[in-house]
Amino acid sequence: MRISISVTNYDGVDLREVVRAADEAGVHTVWVTDHLIQADPNASPDGAMLEAYTTLGFLAAISGRVRLGAMVSAVTFREPALLVKAVTTLDVLSGGRAWLGIGAGYQLQEAAALGLPMPPTPERFQRLDEALRIALAMWGGDQRPIQGTHYQLTHPTCYPPPASRPHPPIVIGGTGEKHTLRLVAQYADACNLFDIPDGGRTVRHKLDVLARHCQQIGRPYADIEKTISTRLDPAAGPSAFAEHCSELAALGIDHATVITNGPWTAAKIAMLTDAMGV
Repeated sequence: MRISISVTNYDGVDLREVVRAADEAGVHTVWVTDHLIQADPNASPDGAMLEAYTTLGFLAAISGRVRLGAMVSAVTFREPALLVKAVTTLDVLSGGRAWLGIGAGYQLQEAAALGLPMPPTPERFQRLDEALRIALAMWGGDQRPIQGTHYQLTHPTCYPPPASRPHPPIVIGGTGEKHTLRLVAQYADACNLFDIPDGGRTVRHKLDVLARHCQQIGRPYADIEKTISTRLDPAAGPSAFAEHCSELAALGIDHATVITNGPWTAAKIAMLTDAMGV
């Protein structure tokens, strides 16, 4: 199983130390959250929060192997072409290590507090669908005009192209069965589920729904990487975490994205290393 970390708490964190430790430990991806106000329920709402893509650019400059991405960007935060350009720039400058993490968005209070757009849910999913089509067109070199309901591009160019081929992998956040998982089946390279403590029932069900969407559109279910957001409890130790990862793998999960209470440290990365058997 691939193991990644998600940086959600910036209070007191040494990002240089964390990303270099992750790079050396064999961690697959360092994710950051794309919020402007602290959203971790275990952190203070007034805690530090760094802008995602500026942070990812910094992390790219001080790392050499680990992949980098936002888990995930609300489609309403940036115009699609701007988001695609940001991810492409990250991919080019990092030598092909970027992800596009995107979702419909959900933080109504954050949007209201900072004057960010947050249209009704049906419109957000329409925008998400259009944004994904724009990303694939720009990365595929298709410069024909795009006339969507919400976005119109007269010349959707993207130069230089991404270093990743055919493009940076796309992960869509969220578990909605009608819209989100259908978009995963149609566009994404990976889904992201939540680690709910119910003996795996929810994860199995969501993966079954995703498999049905794949079958309906004729896409191999195996083509999609199944990621899950889970939590490291340092008090439980590496053996307990390794055992839990084995349980997740048995459910069909390929990739664990790990959150921890408080900031990430080199010591917590070392615990993941022990769990991975490195």
